[in-house]
Amino acid sequence: MLRIHFTDRDLQNIRISRRPDPLWELICAACRLVTHQGPLEFGAWRRSVRDRLATDPVANRALHTLHTLVPPVGYIPDFLTPSVLDGGLPAALEEIRATPRSRLRSELGRLAVARPLPAWTTALGRPGDRGMRSLVKDLEISTRTLLEPRWAHVRRAIRDEVDVRSRVLLDGGVLALFESMRPLARWRAPVLEVEYPTHRDLHLDGRGLLLVPSYFCWRRPTALADPSLGPVLAYPVTARPIDSITLRDNGLQRLLGRTRASVLTEVARSGPRTTSEVATAVGIALPSASYQLAVLRDGGLMASHRDGQCVRHSVTLMGYRLLDGDAGELQPTGNTSGAS
Repeated sequence: MLRIHFTDRDLQNIRISRRPDPLWELICAACRLVTHQGPLEFGAWRRSVRDRLATDPVANRALHTLHTLVPPVGYIPDFLTPSVLDGGLPAALEEIRATPRSRLRSELGRLAVARPLPAWTTALGRPGDRGMRSLVKDLEISTRTLLEPRWAHVRRAIRDEVDVRSRVLLDGGVLALFESMRPLARWRAPVLEVEYPTHRDLHLDGRGLLLVPSYFCWRRPTALADPSLGPVLAYPVTARPIDSITLRDNGLQRLLGRTRASVLTEVARSGPRTTSEVATAVGIALPSASYQLAVLRDGGLMASHRDGQCVRHSVTLMGYRLLDGDAGELQPTGNTSGAS
């Protein structure tokens, strides 16, 4: 568990990143590529990336460099995710290129404790060494390989997430914002307890906290390892749009019927929805939406639960299996740590 300690000044300095952070997304995407987590959200993306790697040796080499520094489990060097609020990817990559030699030695030395590193990592940052320039180029290539196929989804997911969190913040203040992050985090004043692979404490000491919603972050938030750096908490977005249904030749429509397939797909894309929300999204009358949801629930593809005065509907594991069409990737795997 990560325990983030707030002062009154910190509570006045909570910020939410309004745009996707390309390097946080890159690091998390590198982890998702090898962990097989999130088959519905990431299964089609993983297959498309692997298809590209099979025919693109340059992308393959670049991604090998990235995975050398980004293990799916454990410590990941902080210099790979600098806090750059403006300038996008070019500015962030320039920040990495300018990382001081002393910091590179410290962070890579910590990484080397857990896994052997190739010789080129020891030369990074030395005068006249071209290793940092090559590393930055490999990060740029890996960004195109891993993120470009899904970037429209990433931007939409971050935009929707920021809209939701901003409304909560405006309506209820900082404490309501923290409460809205359950079960990822729990507010126990003056500490925010965050699900985390290791036990550590982070004292903000008036520096505030930057919240970075991430499309490729999975299951639990992650933070920088060095407590002296500007405090950042990257956390998974509430919902991720699904880019495609893998049943071929409209098999889902032929199996369920067009309207029922649309209802199931809409709820899978958007997360738990009320009957009226489903009706509006799919474009059908409220009684029809209620009937279709009941049929899907009776078939074990949908579950319904009461949330206050509303009833919300969500897709079951059986429903996700039907949508994804690939039960092999649904086998459970271990959790990751670090920036994953």
